[in-house]
Amino acid sequence: MFDEKSELQADQSVDARGLSCPLPLLRAKVALNGMTVGQILHLSATDAGSQRDIARFAELAGHALLRADERDGEFHYWLRKAGAE
Repeated sequence: MFDEKSELQADQSVDARGLSCPLPLLRAKVALNGMTVGQILHLSATDAGSQRDIARFAELAGHALLRADERDGEFHYWLRKAGAE
C-alpha cells in the first residue's frame, strides 16, 4: 500500500495524466533535459504503456528510476537525472 509519508521530494513535477503514448515519455524527457544532475523528477501518467516506456527510457538514458507506483489508475514515477546524456 502507498504511504503518503514516504513520498519522495521532487525538484520538478510533470502531469501527463490523460495523455497517450508517447507523450508522457516525451514530457519527462523534456523536463529532465532542463534539470541539473541529481535532481528528481516526479511524473504522473494514466497511460499504462508508460510503465514500460519510463523503465526502458531510464535504463537507456542512465537515469535512476527511484520509484514507480500505481494508485487509483494513475502511474507515478520518480527519476533522478543522470550525470551524462
